[in-house]
Amino acid sequence: MSDPFEHRRGETTIVVTGRDGSPLANEPVSVRQTAHAFGFGNIGFDLVGHANGEEDRADLAAEWLELFNRATLPFYWGDFEPTPGAPRTARLRAAARWFRERGVDVKGHPLVWHSVKAAWLDDLPLDEAESRLRARVRREVADFRGLIDEWDAINEAVIMPAFTNEPDGVPNAVSRIARRLGRVETVRLAIDEARAANPGATLLINDLDLSERYERLVEDVLEAGIRLDGIGLQTHMHQGFRGEAWLWERAERFARFGLPLHFTETSLVSGDLMPAEIEDLNDYVADAWPSTPEGEARQAEEIVRHYRTLVAHPAVASITYWGVTDEGAWLGAPVGLLRADGSRKPSFEALLALVKGEWWHEAECRTTDHEGRLTIRGWRGEYEVLARGVATTISIP
Repeated sequence: MSDPFEHRRGETTIVVTGRDGSPLANEPVSVRQTAHAFGFGNIGFDLVGHANGEEDRADLAAEWLELFNRATLPFYWGDFEPTPGAPRTARLRAAARWFRERGVDVKGHPLVWHSVKAAWLDDLPLDEAESRLRARVRREVADFRGLIDEWDAINEAVIMPAFTNEPDGVPNAVSRIARRLGRVETVRLAIDEARAANPGATLLINDLDLSERYERLVEDVLEAGIRLDGIGLQTHMHQGFRGEAWLWERAERFARFGLPLHFTETSLVSGDLMPAEIEDLNDYVADAWPSTPEGEARQAEEIVRHYRTLVAHPAVASITYWGVTDEGAWLGAPVGLLRADGSRKPSFEALLALVKGEWWHEAECRTTDHEGRLTIRGWRGEYEVLARGVATTISIP
C-alpha cells in the first residue's frame, strides 16, 4: 500500500566531522528532529498580552509551543489603529518577536479587509480613504519586516465590494474602494503596496468563499499579472465536519494554479453544532455554548481526519487552526483544543500524536560510515546531529 505522506519525507547525506574538521568514521551520533517544514499553525492572539508582560500565561504558552510552529497575529485595522495615527505597532512587534525567538514563523492577518474596520476611515472622502489604505499597507509591512514576512494581504475579496455593515446599509470605506476599483484592482492594491514595502514578503489572497467565484477571482488576478505567493482557504466548520472528499476537492481545484495552498482558518466544534440553516456564522448567538464529552470525542476524530487529508495533498503548505483554547474563542464556540480551564481536550492529544508522533523523527543513535558520512531520512524539517558533544543543525528541505 502506498504511503500518502511520502512526499512529506526526504533525505540528506552529511559528513560528520570533529573539531579539527576531519571526518569521524564509524562514529556513534545522535539524531533528532527539532522542527517541521510543514506549517502547523494557530492564532497567537491569546499570547499577545503574555508577550508584552501584561499577564502571565506561561501554561498556555507552553501548550501552544508544544504543538505549533506558525503563529497568526491580528492586524484588524479597527483594533490595530482605533485612533488615526496611533497604531499599536509596539505591542504587536513585541508579540512577533516573542514568537520568533522561540522558532515560530509569524503571519500578519489581514492588511486589507472590510470588516473589523477603522470606523474613522468612513468619514473621509473616498480618494483620501484609498490613500490612507495604501499607506496603512505599506506602513505595517515595512514596520514588521524581518519579524513578519508573510501576510494575508487581502481577506474575503469576493464579497468585499458588496459588503455592508452600517445600519442604513451603506458600504464602509474599504467596500466602497473595492466597488470603485473592482475586485482585481483591489487585490492589486493590497499586493503591490505590500510588495513595495517588502519585496521578499510572502503575500496571500485569503477567502471563506471557496466556490467558483473565488476560483475565477484568483484566475483573473493572475491573468492581470498580479503575483501571488499562495492561496488562503478558510474552513470554519461550526456546522459540522465537511469530510475528506470535500476537502480534497477544494484542494484539487485550487492546486491547478500551481501555488502553495494555505488552509488559513480551521475550526471544529467540541459541543453542539451550529444549526445548518445559519448562513453567516456571525449571525448565531448562543447564551452558552459548552464543550461536551460527546462533542470532544467527535472533534478529536474529525481533527485527525482533517489533518490527514490535507497533509496528504502535495499542494498544501500549511494548516492554521483557529483557536488553541475555548477561553475567548471566536463566536463563543467551543472550538479550542484546550478547555477554558487550560486542560487538554482529546483533540489536542490526537493532533499531538500526529505532529510530534507519527509525523516526527524520534531521537535515535546512528553510526557514520567509514568516511564519516551519515544519511538521514525523515519528515522534512530541521534536525540536530550530536557528535562528541557538538550539536549541528541540518535541514531536510
